[in-house]
Amino acid sequence: MVGTLNLFSALLLQGGAQWDIRGLFKNMGTLALIVVVILFLLSVYSFGVMIDRALMYSAARKQSRIFVQQVAGALKDGKLDEAIAIAERNKKSHIAKVVATGLSEFQSASQQVSDSDVIDAAKRGLERSVAIVHAEMKRGLSALATIGSTAPFVGLFGTVVGILNAFKGIESQKATGLSAVAGGIAEALVTTAFGLLVAVPAVWAYNYFTNKVEAFDVEMDNSSMELINYFILRRGARK
Repeated sequence: MVGTLNLFSALLLQGGAQWDIRGLFKNMGTLALIVVVILFLLSVYSFGVMIDRALMYSAARKQSRIFVQQVAGALKDGKLDEAIAIAERNKKSHIAKVVATGLSEFQSASQQVSDSDVIDAAKRGLERSVAIVHAEMKRGLSALATIGSTAPFVGLFGTVVGILNAFKGIESQKATGLSAVAGGIAEALVTTAFGLLVAVPAVWAYNYFTNKVEAFDVEMDNSSMELINYFILRRGARK
């Protein structure tokens, strides 16, 4: 890495470029600038997704802790309406969304179908709710995966453009020294670095958030199973 930076510095000095952002972009060709702009936009979008998901997951975790403590007492006393109201006050909690749907389905099915079908109706409602919340939690993660996998290739395109410009420099100056290829090689190195700079955080964030979603899925599945057991016990106690 240090050797690459030293080569980069030497190329800029040989090419007469200044070691600053303005000089760097001033000596880039049009295609290389387009590549950098594309990578910059991808980076902005990926960081926007990271911030959005981080805030959402943090709020879901915090509200879920509060919700679990509050809803336990309501369910223990058999106050389903109160439990639903508690869930609606914690709308950012993934567990609250699932439990609210399950309770609503159970109440609705209790009035419309026979006892043997109430639990099945509640199960279907819970499965739908888990699938919907899972999709909400994963929103934007596919974009991170796409950016992480494609950004290096976008940078590689800039690298190819830089190498072509280096050969053009050799042809135009009729020389083969370092000064003839400095501009093109500098473009190649810059676009490659930008591509990696955009891709690496996106891949890290995708893996991190994917693990978070998997943990949320486990929590929702466990909550669904516990709620179904609660419904079974509740129906059995009535008989």
